[in-house]
Amino acid sequence: MEGVEANKTHCIVLAYPAQGHLNPMVQFSKRLIQKGVRVTLVTTHFYCKNLRKENYNSISIEGITDGFDEGGAMQSAEDWETYLNKFWQVGPASLAELLEKFASSGSPAGCLVYDSFMPWALDVAKKYELVGAVFLTQSCAVNNVYYHVHEGLLKTPISEHTISLPGLPELAVKDLPSFVYSPDSYPVLSKLIVDIFSSIGKADWVLCNTFYELEEEAVKFLSKVWPLRPIGPAIPSMYLDQRHQDDTEYGLSILNQNTEVCLKWLGERPKRSVVYVSFGSLASLNDEQMKEIAYGLKDSESDFLWIVREPDEAKLPKHFAQTLQKGLVMRWCPQLQVLAHDAVGCFFTHCGWNSTLEAISLGVPMIAMPQWTDQTTNSKFIMDVWRVGVKVQLDERGIAKREAIKQTIKEVMEGERGKDIRENSIKWKALSQSTFNEGGSSEKNIDDFVSTLMFSPK
Repeated sequence: MEGVEANKTHCIVLAYPAQGHLNPMVQFSKRLIQKGVRVTLVTTHFYCKNLRKENYNSISIEGITDGFDEGGAMQSAEDWETYLNKFWQVGPASLAELLEKFASSGSPAGCLVYDSFMPWALDVAKKYELVGAVFLTQSCAVNNVYYHVHEGLLKTPISEHTISLPGLPELAVKDLPSFVYSPDSYPVLSKLIVDIFSSIGKADWVLCNTFYELEEEAVKFLSKVWPLRPIGPAIPSMYLDQRHQDDTEYGLSILNQNTEVCLKWLGERPKRSVVYVSFGSLASLNDEQMKEIAYGLKDSESDFLWIVREPDEAKLPKHFAQTLQKGLVMRWCPQLQVLAHDAVGCFFTHCGWNSTLEAISLGVPMIAMPQWTDQTTNSKFIMDVWRVGVKVQLDERGIAKREAIKQTIKEVMEGERGKDIRENSIKWKALSQSTFNEGGSSEKNIDDFVSTLMFSPK
């Protein structure tokens, strides 16, 4: 697979400017580089300026404009429409200009891998006669639901109590992505997500950050509709096949991480004693929910490491972080290293897809508290299909109260159900690691993709 032929292949990987989208595309880029493909990772100018490049130096990075090169576009959910409209206006021309630059410098691109959130990129790829590969950063189950909405096979608003779709278990309405069961909540984003599927069937490849064994039925169904290939879990090699000893982190981050403090603190805790709590970089919890989590964690009497972003620190109870006996509150940490640490007993999370795959691949039991978008569907699979976690019960106002949080933590960390969850987590960890062994399902799919690039007429 490696050698002179592959080095002629220049693949552009276009990532949407959000950490949960960037990470899996960075990791896929590294897999391509390890097989001899030249890769240039492309995201927005503003995101490029703020990226910290760590440990992994063989990825070239370039920027295109989204119309907000100085930042400041995404201060609230209401800004989405302005941002997306501007990006969609200026992004295609900026990407075309970059492709022209590569061609004139003697290193023309032969392939464009683009985040599905930017469907306009396929038109640019076709204009320049490139292989066009769409990269799905959400699960096959979620993409299956959106496909049925786009095709008119699942109509909104939904009146049924339960939904049956091919390739999926029976789902309650609230198990669907929030953009489906409540499309009026974020109409611009709902339209963006569903519109992805208007062009996806025209792509040469449909790559998905999942693995066949995890979503076998959904993969089988979507493979009949698109040229779908699972290529995940897209996390660093040291947590999977361990072939690349230096590949321990994604290597690109817009967030400051305080590695030494949190790892030292974890090192002082007993095995499987810590609840790691993180709700990602996008969702923001209200003041009441933050306080209920705080007291629920404290009342559980478990050690906990809680990641609280700077804008949310004021929502904590007064002096909460300063008076803790068994907890540590930080603004950020190296999530993969934390999840891999033997002190961590469970992951209390929003269930974003990248975080879910990380926990599954590292065998960490989960406590699910989904907020929006695909997280509701992910949490259904976590609890009832893969059986690697429990969902916190909400009250009639949609708040997880401290007593429910406390009891759920005790159930996972100490109860009989927690033992079953740990056993299932170990099983899925082994299956995820096998996907990148020789002959593994995702390894084979990436080899097939690289072979096509190498022997393409382009």
